[in-house]
Amino acid sequence: MPNLEMIGRWIMITGGILVILGVAVWLLGKIPGLNQIPGTLRIEGQGFTCFFPVVAMIFLSVVLTVILNVVIRLMNHK
Repeated sequence: MPNLEMIGRWIMITGGILVILGVAVWLLGKIPGLNQIPGTLRIEGQGFTCFFPVVAMIFLSVVLTVILNVVIRLMNHK
């Protein structure tokens, strides 16, 4: 069973990651025109609007996959 010090450390790390992600999402929301990218689904209801940038997320996923594969290959190449 892990001790309380280890549990506290993991809670702090998780909280820090959530803060970083929250700031990133908040800053991305400030970029004008980001919700008008082709392939963005827009759902509007009474009192709320929700954007799903489907094509942008697929593109970002492909780019990050390529970058991570290159980094992993460089780390394993000796």
